[in-house]
Amino acid sequence: MPSKAVLEQKQALVADLADRMKSSVAGVIVNYSGISVADDTKLRKQLREAGVVYTVAKNTLIKRAAADAGVEVDEAVLNGTTAIATCDTDYIVAAKILNDFAEGSKTGFEIKAGFIDGKAMTVDEVKTLAKTPSRETLLTQLAFGLNATIQGLAIAIKAIADKQSEGAEEAPAAE
Repeated sequence: MPSKAVLEQKQALVADLADRMKSSVAGVIVNYSGISVADDTKLRKQLREAGVVYTVAKNTLIKRAAADAGVEVDEAVLNGTTAIATCDTDYIVAAKILNDFAEGSKTGFEIKAGFIDGKAMTVDEVKTLAKTPSRETLLTQLAFGLNATIQGLAIAIKAIADKQSEGAEEAPAAE
């Protein structure tokens, strides 16, 4: 049986993970085996700069935290080396960064699962989410599309006005 101090540390970690999972819009669970310290440092820096919190934890602690938070996590993925990345503002950023890292990694680093708004996601769903353009890109595309539509409308109105003014000039004056 663990000492009281160790038990309190584990309970605090579970409570912290549960709070993060509750407040997160999305999270990704990964197998980080085989990653070098240098690569891990780069990955953590990139995640931190994007507002993602990345934590290595024991599978049983993640399982308990998910249960406390009411977040669906497939227990089958909670084996081996496990880390969890959560973000409370952006649905895509954690999946995008971790998927890019996994695709470029020649080690055992891989995505195991994820969750979005408390609902479990498969590996394929996480990868699909990672391929989604960022919020800024989507907003830019929307603005461009709206601008093109407005510009097309303005050109059509001007063409109609020009055609009507030409027709008025060509009409003979009534005497």
